[in-house]
Amino acid sequence: MSQSPKRICIVTAGHLATCPRMVKAADALTEAGHQVRVVSADYLPWAHDADAVLRQTRHWAWNPFDYDKRRKPVRYYQTGLRSRFARAVAKAVSPEKLGLGWAARAFCRSHPELLKLVLAEPADLIYGGTSGGLAVAFQAAKRMGVPYALDLEDFHSAEQVDSEAARLAHRLIENIERAILPGAAFLTAGSEAVGTAYEEKYHVKPLPVLNTFPLPKQAPKFEVSPPGSLKLYWFSQTIGSDRGLEDAVMAMGLANIPGELHLRGVAVAGYVETLNGLAEKAAPRLKIFIHSPAAPDKMIELAGDYEVGLALEQATPLNRNLSLTNKAFTYLPAGLAVVFTDTAGQRPLAGSLAESALIYKPGELESLARGLKAWADHKDALLNARKAAWQAAVQRWHWDHPLEKGRLQAAVANVF
Repeated sequence: MSQSPKRICIVTAGHLATCPRMVKAADALTEAGHQVRVVSADYLPWAHDADAVLRQTRHWAWNPFDYDKRRKPVRYYQTGLRSRFARAVAKAVSPEKLGLGWAARAFCRSHPELLKLVLAEPADLIYGGTSGGLAVAFQAAKRMGVPYALDLEDFHSAEQVDSEAARLAHRLIENIERAILPGAAFLTAGSEAVGTAYEEKYHVKPLPVLNTFPLPKQAPKFEVSPPGSLKLYWFSQTIGSDRGLEDAVMAMGLANIPGELHLRGVAVAGYVETLNGLAEKAAPRLKIFIHSPAAPDKMIELAGDYEVGLALEQATPLNRNLSLTNKAFTYLPAGLAVVFTDTAGQRPLAGSLAESALIYKPGELESLARGLKAWADHKDALLNARKAAWQAAVQRWHWDHPLEKGRLQAAVANVF
């Protein structure tokens, strides 16, 4: 580096395991020679274990705030009561009239504790990610008298499925974003479409830094299932409805393809039974398998056991239409052909992948069925699609590309 190393604090209101963008940022800025500390929350049992595994291979400092119900019951109930009280105040006076401190407490359950952890040590730059980490970064930086930067992986003011609680959350985060986005040293966004939405709403200009990952040390093995069948894969933190999985099941049935649908994540109560019921009626030759969540470092390796990755983002809520999630950028380096829904966030990537991608409009089952049938019946074509996916990852869609990790490192360097 031409500059002296800086002290950088990265803060997220999520777990390390649920926010790989912040983990990659910590890795990248440590690699650039900076002294990095990460502040995060800790409240999900599976993610607590995944965080511990991930930390074994990292060289930056880490300060989590643990409010897990089983390990820290007093903290769990204290933060819950405070959060409910703050939301009640927000409803009473309207989110737009709240000061930033109250809005942040109403929006993020662990806001005061995360802020205290960030302020516990000096820093030259605060970088905040996830919606709950934005106000923490801003307030900490103002108290320290240092610059702050923010990561906008999602379009937070249109992130949740419509409900009374969602409308309140969206108004709160809009209040927060309107106050703090213009003063950031730089902003990063999870996709071009997300960045454009923020530019149109707040007149700011985020830098797109995509959800790519480092390439695995070895090329995929490209193992194939028997002709006429398919092994499909999908993952998320939560396995539930309105994620496009019903499309995949019904399309497999419409095409009469025997195969397997593997889902990784924590299932919403009753959802797996509902999906299995749909499969029994619409796709009796399809078997559904559920797998436990895993740490981000393991996701590419785990995806390599399958043939087709599903990136089935929906048109609503708006954020899902704009997002370009971890899924596709996990499938490509794992050597999977990818099924994309035709959304604003995914369309440019899908269009660049040519033969390794299948794109369809959500709900257009015949189009999806035809594409899956072609891959199932012509395994040579599927193998070529998978090899093309791997080559696309090698040539462009990986974290070490100058437009990904390099863009973030350059943005930080420009601050100083």
